[in-house]
Amino acid sequence: MTIKVLGMGCPGCLRLMENVKSAIKNQKRDDTVEKITDIEEIMKYGVMHMPALVIDEKVVSSGKILSVSEVESLITK
Repeated sequence: MTIKVLGMGCPGCLRLMENVKSAIKNQKRDDTVEKITDIEEIMKYGVMHMPALVIDEKVVSSGKILSVSEVESLITK
């Protein structure tokens, strides 16, 4: 699974990245996690609110800092 956190480096974006890493660690997974900060790359996903979370190239959350448990729920579907 490839997971991307989209954002320009705001505190919310950083927090989401931390929560994603924690969720992966809690689930003992080895998913690839990328942080995308390039605005042109972010625009390709059609995201207007950040932070955003992309799992396997599908935007699953935008404009919300998901908790660790919310991320765990998304990655175990």
